[in-house]
Amino acid sequence: MEDVLLNKKLQRITAVILHKKEELAEQKRHYHFYNHDVYVQLVPWRKNLIEIYAESISIDEEHTFQILEKWGIEVANLLTTLQLPLDIALEEISYYRNQIGEVITEEAKKENFSFDLFSKVISRYNLVVDKAVHWVSKSYMKDYIDKIQSAQYAIDELSIPVVRVTKEIGVIPLVGEIDTHRAQILMENALKQGNTYRLSWLIIDLSAVPIIDTMVADQLFKVVAALKLIGIDVVLSGIRSEIALTMVQLGVKLNDIVTFNTLYGALEYTSSRVK
Repeated sequence: MEDVLLNKKLQRITAVILHKKEELAEQKRHYHFYNHDVYVQLVPWRKNLIEIYAESISIDEEHTFQILEKWGIEVANLLTTLQLPLDIALEEISYYRNQIGEVITEEAKKENFSFDLFSKVISRYNLVVDKAVHWVSKSYMKDYIDKIQSAQYAIDELSIPVVRVTKEIGVIPLVGEIDTHRAQILMENALKQGNTYRLSWLIIDLSAVPIIDTMVADQLFKVVAALKLIGIDVVLSGIRSEIALTMVQLGVKLNDIVTFNTLYGALEYTSSRVK
């Protein structure tokens, strides 16, 4: 019997909060720092948050957490889509922690809650709010990292392009230092695009590569070997005198790889070899 009475009291608190949902959602209209269009898009998930907070008073805790997880993912997606900082969501969550906490306190007084019961209800409510912070932060960081990785992949693709100059000849103009990561992108792009274009020759131009040491040479050997396996011959161009001197001093040997000091020379050579 006591449990039934308690549930009714908790449901009444839920009902009061839901009744004030519109009012609570509109309280921030006059001092938001983002533009009106953004405000309009934030209102639905703000109301949704208030509903979750309200229902958490009287429904199963685990069910509330499941709802919060879904809500957190949706909010994070919205923030990243609108290019808004995580601070906005955290500020909203904190704001309604206090506003709804006051409603709970007032209603608990009207229902003559004991101190222990009030403490139990408010502690559970604060746990729900903490879970909201957790899920939004976790989802936001995942979306943020995913977007950074996608952007980095796009940059890598653009930084090591395969330029098709004739039906059978392509050029990869490298710019900057070649580290292990860029060497892997070079390998992937050369194989993928070389096969897609059905190239017979691929010129790797090193004119804008500042240093060719044993590590870079080793990576180039691997790329050349991989391309030969799919029937593409490789020529290196842009081997400047200072680079050649450094390579000799380091004992770097390009073995059977054909090299030219200019891209023009490499193009002339490969064009003469195309049947």
